[in-house]
Amino acid sequence: MILCITHSQDFYTIDLFFDYLISKNIPFFRLNSDYLNHQMKLNLYDDSFIITDESGNQINSKDIKAVWHRKTWSITVPEDLDENYRNIYLNEYESLKFNLFTTLEHLPWINPLQAERKIEFNKILQLKLAEKNGLIIPKTIFSNDEETVKEFFYQHCHGKAIAKLHGTISKSMNGQEMVSTLLFDEDNLEQLSDIAVCPMIFQPYIEKDYELRIVYLNGEFFTGKINNKLHVDWRIAQAEFFWEEYELPENIEENLTLMMQEMGLVFGAIDMIKSTNGNYYFLEVNPQGEWGMLQKELNFPIAQRIADYLINRIHTNEQ
Repeated sequence: MILCITHSQDFYTIDLFFDYLISKNIPFFRLNSDYLNHQMKLNLYDDSFIITDESGNQINSKDIKAVWHRKTWSITVPEDLDENYRNIYLNEYESLKFNLFTTLEHLPWINPLQAERKIEFNKILQLKLAEKNGLIIPKTIFSNDEETVKEFFYQHCHGKAIAKLHGTISKSMNGQEMVSTLLFDEDNLEQLSDIAVCPMIFQPYIEKDYELRIVYLNGEFFTGKINNKLHVDWRIAQAEFFWEEYELPENIEENLTLMMQEMGLVFGAIDMIKSTNGNYYFLEVNPQGEWGMLQKELNFPIAQRIADYLINRIHTNEQ
């Protein structure tokens, strides 16, 4: 039994994964993380758990042999819940969720839970490890200090900079619905007065030839190139861009592999830029990043490779 931790709105990539498991006669269980609340019956013991999901399907943790941590969403709060109990509700269900997941840490995961949490919530550490392993990174500051950011702008940004949240507000890949990377110059520096209530990551703007979305899976690479010179982030571009298959230079693959190994990640969706001066800049890695567009447009067998990795790990553990 492979447990897939996902969310109620997930489709396409998850369906490809399940279809492949069915073809291999591998049982699976879909756990929607946003419904890990009153909609499920959750019973956690000292060495196991039993879950009955929102559709009445039941799973015992003793039957689980591997875990694909596809994507976790925030737990849904009942609309009619008294506001005074909202924080208690979220805290206790989040604690229960975390305890459920850690019960399975001895099993093969994509990705190992603690390693993923450490990297996902620390983009500055990501940059540090990328540079340590031979990758070029942009000069970066994560700050809520208006004056220091202005000083950073004048020292390092040559008139244009980008600002981005450490996380995203929307979970959609649809640029219409998400807050992503913002471009600013000297004319709109006054907007920085609001960063005390919302600290952001600031970097010099990099003139680019194109952007790359790189899926890394246990030493294997699936790379898509998108010719996006007009927008700071391809995810918020309004025009129609097309993905092309791309072969990374050998030294970039080697450095990325070393970085991912040091991070303890089996899987990651990596964003890089090929600049007009010929350099490859590492931007970030998302341990739960999206890749469905690469499988759909370029026929990369990513879902199948994820399943194969877990199946092979199960067989290795049983020998």
